[in-house]
Order: sequence, then structure tokens, then C-alpha cells
Amino acid sequence: MPFSSLPRPVAEAITERGYTAPTPVQAQVIAAEAHDRDLLVSAQTGSGKTVAYGLAIAETLLQGAEALPRAGEPLALIIAPTRELALQVQRELQWLYAKLGARVVSCVGGMNVRVEQRQLSYGCHIVVGTPGRLKDHLERGALQPGSLRAVILDEADEMLDLGFREDLEEILDLTPPERRTLLFSATMPKPIALLAKRYQRDALRIQTTSERESHADIDYRAMAVAPADIQNAVVNVLRFHEAKGAMVFCATRENVRRLSATLTERGFSAVTLSGELSQNERNHALQALRDRRARVCVATDVAARGIDLPGLELVIHAELPIDPETLQHRSGRTGRAGRKGTCVLITPYQRRRHAERLLRGANVNATWDKVPTPDEIYARDQERLLESLSVGEISDEDLDVARKLLETRSAEEIAAAFVRTQRQGG
Repeated sequence: MPFSSLPRPVAEAITERGYTAPTPVQAQVIAAEAHDRDLLVSAQTGSGKTVAYGLAIAETLLQGAEALPRAGEPLALIIAPTRELALQVQRELQWLYAKLGARVVSCVGGMNVRVEQRQLSYGCHIVVGTPGRLKDHLERGALQPGSLRAVILDEADEMLDLGFREDLEEILDLTPPERRTLLFSATMPKPIALLAKRYQRDALRIQTTSERESHADIDYRAMAVAPADIQNAVVNVLRFHEAKGAMVFCATRENVRRLSATLTERGFSAVTLSGELSQNERNHALQALRDRRARVCVATDVAARGIDLPGLELVIHAELPIDPETLQHRSGRTGRAGRKGTCVLITPYQRRRHAERLLRGANVNATWDKVPTPDEIYARDQERLLESLSVGEISDEDLDVARKLLETRSAEEIAAAFVRTQRQGG
């Protein structure tokens, strides 16, 4: 078994979850040379890194024991740049450590501080949080760092970009010097290297994929349009692909509101994510996407940081990103963990050269294409309909019903009724 080196309850949990082999980053962090060491890891979002560091610290938390000790002061601290990412990490670690009975507590901005204090006072094994809220709990004395065996910085480059450097340093300075420090970052700029040098000891450097490889599962398309036609282009791209989940990026909150209203008027089940929403509203929007009540999310860059939506098949840049890094970050919401995805840049005619520079800077190749026409959308609908009409296995009861129908209707009428039902259902 590929996960046989792990503690048995963790290996069982990951196998039951459907993992048959570790992703590249998971394989490297559980390798013998990484055992009990500080790690400095280059890993893209969507590479399975949350599970990777969960696997990496399992033995550190257990320290040879069969089970975790009784919940008390936390043994591991995971710091993430956004509340969405922190809550997502909490969900992942809960199933990964479920058989060990781990208590995983989140501490994030936008949530009730008193509720978090109460949860911390009950005792836990792992705390996941955002820098500002963790620092707040440390200052109040609600979070006791003295027993920490491992500290993980997730998306460290994002945290520095968001201005959390001082908060991170203050938190790390309060943790035991003998702790393990695992630092995960998509990029390794100089400030990350300095942070690693200050807070890590003899760290093992792990680099899993190049930028180009990380985007290998994304089909990039670019479409040049008149500025007045951008909204129609977004609608046609959504209709042509009919993705189970799609994310559309805009530059401002106002443009998010406007485009979302247009999509809703056109019959799309759409939700929005922008900085003006409360945490409760954001959670509702994300849950609607996860359980398929909504299929399109219109978002600003800030609101979409750190979000992982399984099954997101399509990303549309309704407005061009400001730089290649933002292009990579937006596009990386799809094509994750081995799944295929499509990314479409809607480009005003006069900004085509700028779009080409962005693509070169992000080290990706895009096919320049025309916006799908109504005829092309109709033809694609027909293809999808025929694909959905696969007969599959037929029971004797179904055959009996079919014979009775053929006594009163022609085969052509029955097929037409079936097609109509499929269209209405779609």
C-alpha cells in the first residue's frame, strides 16, 4: 500500500477517501528523508498540499503512541491567509484525523470570538487560523502555544502579500523553539527565503512542479471582443461549456454585482463573492456551489483567495487580471488534483497585446478563439443531449413498460417525449 509508512488510522482514512497513490507533494513529504525535519515546500494550490502536511505531521503529533493524548493545549498550529482557506483546511484535517479522534478548531476573522475562546478552553489537538485572529487569541491568553510540536504556514507568499509578516513573526516567536516548522508557498521570493532562514532549522527543500506543469490540466482559450460585448461573451461561453461549476472573475465589486444580475436575468443560478459580504453570506454562497444549487460564482480576486471548489470545470476572466501571478491564481481554481479544466480570457480588442504579455508572463499557451455563436451553442447542446441518452442496462420491468407504450404510441413519438423530458431536466 502506497501509504503504508503512515500511522495505521491515518492510512485507513486516506484509503477510504479514495486515494490510491500519493500526489507528488504528498509522496515527498512522507519520504524517509523528510521524517521529523523542517520542510520548505513549493506547491501550487490544487496539488493536494493540505493532505500532504496533514500526513507529514501525523507521526510528529503521535510521537510513537497509538492514539493522540487527551485534548488540551494544541499540538499543531496551521496558519492560512484567508478564512475560506482556513475553514477548508479544517474540513480536510477532520476527515484525515477522524480515526484518531482529533479535535480541530478554527480561529478566523469574521467569526464569533467568544465561541472560538470557548472551543479552545475545551481543549483541542490542532488549531487552524488566520494570522490576525490567532494573534488576538494569543494576546488574550485563550490560545496557549507551549505544547506545539508543529507549525505550518500555508500559502506563505499570499500571507506576506496581504501584509501579515509582522503578525507571523510575532506568532512564531511565541512557539517552542524545538517545534517542526513546515512552510508551503507557491512561489519562493526573497522575503519567504528570509522567513525560512529565521524560523527553520536545516529545512529540506521540496519542489514538486514547475509553473508549466502545474497548468498542464488547464485548456487556455482567449477571445478578443468589442468592450460592449463582454457580458454577452461571458453568457455565450457559459452556455457553450455548460460546466457543472464555473467561476467568473471581475475587477471590482460593482462589476461583480452588475454581471451577476445579468447572469441571473439570463437564467443562470449564480452567486457572488466580494469583500462587502459578511462571513455568513460568503459561507452560504460557497455551500450553494458545493451542493450544486448554484453553478456560477462571480467574484473579485480578493474574495476568491484560497478557495477550493471541487468540480470547478471552467474559469472565465471577464476582466483581465492585473499581472501574471493573478492570472495563475485565478486560473488555478480549475484543473486541480488531476482533473481537467478550461480557462477563458475575454479580452477587449484594444488590450489583446496586454493579454498576450500576461500569458507569456504566466508561462502558459492560449489558443485564440472566437466567442461561441448561437448556432455553435445549439449544436453543442445537441451533442450533450445525445451523450445523455445512453441506454445503459435495461431491466425486464422497463421493457414491459416500453412494450405497453409502443402499443399506443409510435417509437418516434416516444423518443421525442423522452428528448423533451431530458431538455426540461437539463
